[in-house]
Amino acid sequence: MPFTRRLLHAALLGLTVLAAAPAMAQDKTPLKIVVGFPPGGSADTLARLIAENLRDQYGPIVVENKPGAGGRIALQQVKRAEPDGHTVIVLPSGPMVLFPHVYKKLDYDPVKDFTPVSLIANFQFGVVAGPASKVKTVGEMVAAAKAQPGVMSYGTPGLGTLPHFMGVLFEQQVGAKLNHVPFQGGGPANTALIGGHIDYKFDVVSETAELHRSNKVRIIAVTGAQRDPQVPEVPTLKESGIDMVAGAWFAMYGPAQLNPAVRDRLSRAVAAAVKTPALRERLIGLGYEPVGSTPAELATAQANDLKRWEAPIKATGIQLD
Repeated sequence: MPFTRRLLHAALLGLTVLAAAPAMAQDKTPLKIVVGFPPGGSADTLARLIAENLRDQYGPIVVENKPGAGGRIALQQVKRAEPDGHTVIVLPSGPMVLFPHVYKKLDYDPVKDFTPVSLIANFQFGVVAGPASKVKTVGEMVAAAKAQPGVMSYGTPGLGTLPHFMGVLFEQQVGAKLNHVPFQGGGPANTALIGGHIDYKFDVVSETAELHRSNKVRIIAVTGAQRDPQVPEVPTLKESGIDMVAGAWFAMYGPAQLNPAVRDRLSRAVAAAVKTPALRERLIGLGYEPVGSTPAELATAQANDLKRWEAPIKATGIQLD
C-alpha cells in the first residue's frame, strides 16, 4: 500500500475510533435501578434481587434509594432521566394506579411519562382479625359489622395506601361500614391489633403471616384469585362468598420514549431472571407470585388497575395535597 494511502487509511481509522468513543463510553455506563423507598424494604429487596440476576448481561448495576413522598421523588428522577436504558425504576403499583386518583396535583403522568418494561411479581392482601375479635370467618366479620355500622375498626399502614383502599373496596363489596384507623406503617398496626386497640387489619400477607402462624392474629381471608402459599389454609374472599378479587404488583419502568429495542432487551432479561428456579423460589419465599412479562402486558395491568381503583377511591372523597 503506497504511503499516502496508508496515511489516509490510518487517519480514517482514527476518526472511526474517535466517533465510536462516546458510544463505547456510554455502553460502560452502569444500569441504575432507582427505588423510591429505604433500603431493606420490599421494593429495595426486589430491585437488588433483579440486579443480582442481570449482572451477567449488564455488568455492574447500581441500586439507588431515593425514598420520600411514597415513591414520587424517585419517579421524578426517572421521569427526567435520558431514555437511553441506563436508568429504570422498580416500584409497587400504588404510585402508578392509586396516586392519580388520590392526589389533587401529581407531578407526573403515570402513563405518558414512563415506559413499561416488565411486571416482576404479584402480591395480595390479608383480612386479619385480632385476638380480641371472636370472628373466625369473613362471613362472621361482615355480620358483626352490619349489626354495628361504623363501630368495628380496621387498621392500615396509612391513609391513601393500598391496604386502606383494599378496606374501602371490601366495605363497598359487602355493604358494611367499618371505622378506618391509619397508622405510620404496618408494624404499628400489628402492635395495635395484637393489643386489642383495633378489631381488624388489612395489609400485605407477608406483613402478618408470621404472627398468624404463631397464633397472635388470625388471617381470615386473602384478596387474591388464589390462596397465598404463605398461609395455604386461609381461603380467598371468593371462596368465602365475597365477590372480590384484588391484589397489587411490583414492576420495572423506564423514562418515556425509551428506545423499543433497549426496552425489549431489558424486558426479556427481567422476565427470564424472574422465571429462573432460584429467583422464583426466593420470590415465593418472600410472599410474591413471580410473573415476568412483556411491556404490553404491564401496560394492560396498569390500565386495568387505573380503571379498577377510580370508583372506590372517588367514593371515599379522599383528596391529598
